[in-house]
Amino acid sequence: MSARVLVGVKRVIDYAVKIRVKPDKTGVVTDGVKHSMNPFCEIAIEEAVRLKEKKLIKEVIAVSCGPQQSQETIRTALAMGADRGIHVDVSGKDYENLGPLQVSKILAALAKKEDVRLIILGKQGTFASQVDFQEDSLKVEREIDGGLETIKIKMPAVVTADLRLNEPRYATLPNIMKAKKKKIDTVKPSDLGVDLSSQLEVLSVEEPSQRQAGVKVETVEDLIKKLRDSGRI
Repeated sequence: MSARVLVGVKRVIDYAVKIRVKPDKTGVVTDGVKHSMNPFCEIAIEEAVRLKEKKLIKEVIAVSCGPQQSQETIRTALAMGADRGIHVDVSGKDYENLGPLQVSKILAALAKKEDVRLIILGKQGTFASQVDFQEDSLKVEREIDGGLETIKIKMPAVVTADLRLNEPRYATLPNIMKAKKKKIDTVKPSDLGVDLSSQLEVLSVEEPSQRQAGVKVETVEDLIKKLRDSGRI
């Protein structure tokens, strides 16, 4: 198959880091904080690379929207097996205001420009747990509340990766070295005809309230009394 796959890879605060809110409550602290690829984006890259290894697609393109540091995330995707990268340069206030709508417009413009038949993203969305190519269509298995749902869709399509879709590979040292030679193109949203203006305004970012300690009770009667005394019932 000659299809190309576009995979979104997002640079986020590392999952092992405790996120702290800025004192002025305008956002979270990012300066000096370790960042890495969103784990679900790793799953998306892995799935695309596996499709290429099965010779079902011809090229995997990793794209990330953000400042210069986003190229580090793209390099990780290249080391995992992506063929080339596209860095959509968004920084400063534009990056702070970058929301799902603006990113969707960017991805749509890139998909058209690159003649992409399939986009794979980290969740949220369609959360696929299994993807099978069938000529010009996809069979996708999804995990839903009642069990598993299998659907068949025609391409072009967008699929988002669930946790059980695959186990992402580690980038080996030889592949990390090869990734340094792979091409990353840099474009501006304006080059794609995308307007980044946002209608949303963040009023305040606050940490969740501390959980209160629980209380053990010996009997159902004690539980009911506690609930009544606290005004819960």
